[in-house]
Amino acid sequence: MRIGMFTDAYTPDINGVVSSIVTLKNALEKEGHEVYVITTKSSASKDLVEERVLRLAGIELDSFYGYVLTSPIHLSALDKIKKMNLDVIHVHTEFGVGIFARIVSSRLSIPLVSTYHTMYEDYTHYVNIFNLKSVDRVAKRAVYSLSKLYGEKCTALICPSPKTKERLEAYGIKKQIHVIPTGLDLERFEPEKTDEETRLALRKEMGVKDDEFLLVYVGRIAAEKSIDIVIETFTIIKKLQKKIRLAIVGGGPQLDELRQMAKNLDVEDYVVFTDRKPHTMIPSYYHASDAFVSASLSETQGMTFIEALASGLVVFARPDDVLTDLVLENETGFLFTTKEEFADKLIAFSEMNKADKEKMYQNAIKKVEIYDSRVFGQTVLNVYQQAIDMYQKVYDIQALRMKDDMIEMLLSSQGDELKVTITWDLYLEKKYHINAKIMPKELEELLVHEKYAKAYLQCIRKIASKDRTRKEMYDFLTNETELDIKSINEIIEKLEKKGYINDAQYMISQIEAMRALKVGNHKIVRTLVKKGIPQETVENELANEDHEEEVARGVKWAQKQLDKPTDSSMKMQKVSLQKKLYQQGYETETVNEIMSLLEFEKDEDVEHTNLMKQAQKAWKRYCQKYEGTKLRNTVFRYLVSKGFDYDDVYNAVEEVEQEYDKD
Repeated sequence: MRIGMFTDAYTPDINGVVSSIVTLKNALEKEGHEVYVITTKSSASKDLVEERVLRLAGIELDSFYGYVLTSPIHLSALDKIKKMNLDVIHVHTEFGVGIFARIVSSRLSIPLVSTYHTMYEDYTHYVNIFNLKSVDRVAKRAVYSLSKLYGEKCTALICPSPKTKERLEAYGIKKQIHVIPTGLDLERFEPEKTDEETRLALRKEMGVKDDEFLLVYVGRIAAEKSIDIVIETFTIIKKLQKKIRLAIVGGGPQLDELRQMAKNLDVEDYVVFTDRKPHTMIPSYYHASDAFVSASLSETQGMTFIEALASGLVVFARPDDVLTDLVLENETGFLFTTKEEFADKLIAFSEMNKADKEKMYQNAIKKVEIYDSRVFGQTVLNVYQQAIDMYQKVYDIQALRMKDDMIEMLLSSQGDELKVTITWDLYLEKKYHINAKIMPKELEELLVHEKYAKAYLQCIRKIASKDRTRKEMYDFLTNETELDIKSINEIIEKLEKKGYINDAQYMISQIEAMRALKVGNHKIVRTLVKKGIPQETVENELANEDHEEEVARGVKWAQKQLDKPTDSSMKMQKVSLQKKLYQQGYETETVNEIMSLLEFEKDEDVEHTNLMKQAQKAWKRYCQKYEGTKLRNTVFRYLVSKGFDYDDVYNAVEEVEQEYDKD
């Protein structure tokens, strides 16, 4: 397999990321794989090509301890990388070279594996020079957003510890995160790899006598490492006149500041600064020491802790999640929270008998056996293969088009085409564009989201044809889609936020519409409550209208009913009108008021005409079934039931009977 490792930091720099990359590179090469490193160099001149190492021109930033800032675009380097025929890209940084790695992955269609080494939120002090809370909040928000963006846009994501995984998940990264502790070439750190002569020479070089206890810190000299806490502790050591010395091995932006601090605290005779040392010499500095210390709480895994333990050193550290299984109290090291506690434990260990110390040294070496680089290399290889397999199923975005407030994406993969509809919000959030890659897992999520998007689109169409209430749309989504409750609530909230659903406005418009149709308040309340509007809310709105206005509305509607032609009796018309007023939504008292305001002048001619029409219809209907007295009585009872007077009915029956007898 041909692997391209992209990193901002590489040898001869010394830090945890470099150690991780070198260890992985060596482990992979031992298994016969070809590893190319694409990194930076502190010069703006042309790129430099070494043996399988491509160094990109950049500018060194002094305030970031040798960090080389390079452009994310290197066209000439892109051609060189293309000739490497890489099977997979493994990026170890998020910026500079990291951005370039993502461009290369996209341009050359190579799967991208990313390892998240650094807790950037612990480094925001570099841009917050005035220590302002507002600046720190903005910087941390930027870290969250960028970490999520870069984490989601790789084929596979690796982190070195459960602590880092939890932080990434808190950022909102939903894809699978592989937890792979960084391995070490444990043989390099075996104590016997440094001979006694070299060990004594290094101690002499640092001004440490044979009978003095040497505590060592190895790593970057920067604020997030909290080295100041360790130095301050030596004011206690000095007062107690203990033969303990501190060696700080490494360089960094805080080096001069800490040197001055040691001088100001008058402990410069107890603290020695070595500045940068060659990578190959680091194990010997561990071996020349008696214990290791780091007060840092910003580690993603803590490679120097593992190196120290592998070197047979007891570790002093502050409690941190990454050390849960590494630093065990009185077994492989000691934990402290204050300078006083640190000083007490350090002195106690320095004065411990040789046998007990040796037991802890052996515990330390045994504790890190699981970090063997061969296991590390094989585990990462498995992730590479998964990424390659996934990438072969990757889809490219071929086209994007607007469709009813949605985005329709045309996806293509090895001749297969697929259309997926997503919401505009998701499109903006993901920043999709033509030729962007859609991984298999992301496609699964998009297909789930498509159900959401289509349901949302159906809601828009329903509302476009007719205004709907929140309850109506909720019932529709519940009964007509397969969405879960969470998705349904999200759609409803989105529709409300965009103003597509507005129950208050809907209620007012419906009240106006029903009043225009002369509907009574009782029916208005009943109708709107069924639509999901709270009864109290409707009644409060209706209370703005005077009762007289409702009565007047009812009178107008009732008068129209009276003006319609009818062959019913006046009495029956009144009964029928009352019933219709109830049906129209007017309450009993209001109906009585309306009826009292109507003019029911009995027109004798009209009443007689209606009676005769009814009598003729009844006689014609019943004469087929009855005759004689029974026929007359049946017609009589029918006409009385229709509200006509007895005397008028009697006369009408006789008149109709005579007409039919003549026939």
